[in-house]
Amino acid sequence: MEAHPREDKQPFDIDVALARVRDSIQGFADAAMFELAARGHASLFEQLVACILSIRTRDEVSLPVSLRLLAQARTPEAMRRLGPERIRALIRPVTFPEPKSATIHAIAVRTVEELGGELPCDAQVLQSFKGVGPKCAHLALGIACGQARISVDIHVHRVTNRWGYVQARTPEQTLAALEAKLPRAHWVELNRLLVPFGKHVCTGTRPQCSTCPVLSMCQQVGVRNPR
Repeated sequence: MEAHPREDKQPFDIDVALARVRDSIQGFADAAMFELAARGHASLFEQLVACILSIRTRDEVSLPVSLRLLAQARTPEAMRRLGPERIRALIRPVTFPEPKSATIHAIAVRTVEELGGELPCDAQVLQSFKGVGPKCAHLALGIACGQARISVDIHVHRVTNRWGYVQARTPEQTLAALEAKLPRAHWVELNRLLVPFGKHVCTGTRPQCSTCPVLSMCQQVGVRNPR
């Protein structure tokens, strides 16, 4: 059941909200995978590897680790030759380095042996790899292949539900709700905007509501003790 909307709030305009968010995050570090692409690592394989490394790991850790690994192996064939033990040594600072190294190596091997050495821009193929869910598949396809895909991480899930723009209990439900409602022009950029916004402004605890540019429209669903 949807919460009754607050009458002291303006109608929510997603175009206005995202424009304000875009302005507010100037000066903050870009989300890791977008930063990686800006540094020249924009292939689908590189983006998928980076997203796997980022799972439950802060961008401040996953970005330098991604750069270190990809400096050694940028292609599936090079990653296959590197081997899981060497991959694990290179990615040790991230969470769960052992299963992540096995996942990355398995993707490289299968890409070389079954897919002609190059990942296709196909969400079903990407999600057929163990350890790759919709979040990573969609984000990699959006950045590397230019596909209109929504990637829902903890920040996108929290912020869009706190705004009252969608009402969903899980990231999977948020993804479905956003696909039904969000204009496609915003699909890829949504993650790029809401990751830094969620890290620095609309934080998990004590969000900075007093200085938030979206406060006039935000329903502040579930907010306790804002700053």
